Amino acid sequence: MTQPIPLPPPPDLRTLIAAGPVALFLDFDGTLVELAPTPDAIVVPAGLAGNLVQLSERLDGRLALVTGRDLTDLARYLGELRVACAGSHGAARRRADGAALDGPATPLDPAIVAEVESFARISGARFERKDHGAALHSRTAPALEQPNLDFMEGLAARRGLAFKRGNFVAEVTLHGADKGAAVRAFMTTEPFTRARPVFIGDDVTDDDGFAAVRELGGLAIAVGARPAPLAHFALACPAAVRDWLGV
Repeated sequence: MTQPIPLPPPPDLRTLIAAGPVALFLDFDGTLVELAPTPDAIVVPAGLAGNLVQLSERLDGRLALVTGRDLTDLARYLGELRVACAGSHGAARRRADGAALDGPATPLDPAIVAEVESFARISGARFERKDHGAALHSRTAPALEQPNLDFMEGLAARRGLAFKRGNFVAEVTLHGADKGAAVRAFMTTEPFTRARPVFIGDDVTDDDGFAAVRELGGLAIAVGARPAPLAHFALACPAAVRDWLGV
């Protein structure tokens, strides 16, 4: 199998900022914090939340976390950050002051969520309920990855949903709930407009964000060694990302 061509590290953040306004879009799991066997087992470095707020202030508010987690779940680990955020892969978007960016997000039909939960009980997969989606995890049971993918892809096709495949996770959401749509929505509003967008992410679900910033003349930075054809640069791990950001 052909190995991916190693990507170079990105220019220093201070260099990018010196060239003009920069808007940063950051994934969370696998990007700012190391992946864990289960979503609730992550370890958040001390001081990360406060450092992100300081970085947002340095960028005049042009920083947004764009994560697959619900915003309520993200707050369990970072508190109620005064930083712009998009949760559930971009389905729910809010400004730094907590106001919704473009109205309330539509939740997933409870009957669909119940169907996913029922499958998880039978198969032994780890079920994750989200405000705007539902996910099945298989990191601790890799043999379940393909059955999870098959079930969720079939469910999405039957129910007219979007199917997302991530790192040992399969998820269904409403169409339009993707990280690229979140980037585009933020970039049409102050203080993000007229800035050069930079998206940093580790998983295939971040490719939508990469595509969006490329369309807008920005930069895409992959985390880790996975093939990332839409990325311009790469950083080795979350610790390298935090070092590059200065957080």
